[in-house]
Amino acid sequence: MYQSDFTKFINGFLEKNPEVDNERRELRLTLWDRQVDLDDQRRWKESRVPQKPYVYQPE
Repeated sequence: MYQSDFTKFINGFLEKNPEVDNERRELRLTLWDRQVDLDDQRRWKESRVPQKPYVYQPE
């Protein structure tokens, strides 16, 4: 199966440095794999201020 030079490099790098992959997984948990708070989302949507079509035009 064909692998690009970049894929070979990354695979080799991760084999030599397994702590990088562990750190990546931990950081992903802090940013992406979160429970969504629907109440916070609702309040955020309700608190939005409508924006004018052209924000730089003086009133």
